[in-house]
Amino acid sequence: MTIPKNIQDVLLPPNTILLGYVGSISHGTWRPNSDPTSVDDKDIQGVCVGPTASYFGLQTFEQKVIQHDEWDSCVYEIRKYFRLLLNQNPNVLSLLWLEPHHYLIRTEPGNCILANRHLFVSKQAHKSFNGYAYAQMQRMTHGVFNGRLGARRKAIYESLGYDAKCAAHLIRLLRMGIEFLTEGELHVFRPDAPQLVAIKRGEWSLDQVKAEATRLFALADDAYVHSKLPNHPNHKAAEQLLISIVQDCITPQQT
Repeated sequence: MTIPKNIQDVLLPPNTILLGYVGSISHGTWRPNSDPTSVDDKDIQGVCVGPTASYFGLQTFEQKVIQHDEWDSCVYEIRKYFRLLLNQNPNVLSLLWLEPHHYLIRTEPGNCILANRHLFVSKQAHKSFNGYAYAQMQRMTHGVFNGRLGARRKAIYESLGYDAKCAAHLIRLLRMGIEFLTEGELHVFRPDAPQLVAIKRGEWSLDQVKAEATRLFALADDAYVHSKLPNHPNHKAAEQLLISIVQDCITPQQT
């Protein structure tokens, strides 16, 4: 699965240093639109170094977010990306643990970030992963449907009585958080992908989803108590890495 060149020109800002598939493609749960129960876009996420003027001049640049047909793209300016990493944001952490074939752009600076991903590992992930999971649990029964496939997703919700996509996100986030706290690694490509797809298809009842979530929330709390990870990410080393990459990438000619 590749991005057509004309689509890349629309989605990507200059000086993108790292780019990969995230979301359902990276989890191994993506299904094509020909599947009547599919509500999956093709999600990509990346990191770029902004124009020189955004560091030394009056310009500001934080991210480029584009929805174009089935593509959903977000490329973060590197300072914002590092701030999100240091806050243990599950969505941006995932970019650092993709399968090799899910990376679309890996420059030398991008590889440098990947080589230093341990700087962003900490027990604070418990709060962020649980927080994102709890948000999915709330959305699961509140029926908010946006985006390209909102109508299809609403129809599935009305037939089931809950949002099956949110349910799958809920279970996945809790399992990934537990694994991260225990191992210090994110298993983005999911060994439980067939089960997560079954949840997205509505093959679990709402009671089953809630029971599994309750069990996993308890396991996440236990994993936090017994985790050997550092209490906080390494902010100082991350800042030095950030400075080094920006200094190497910007030039006086860049605008």
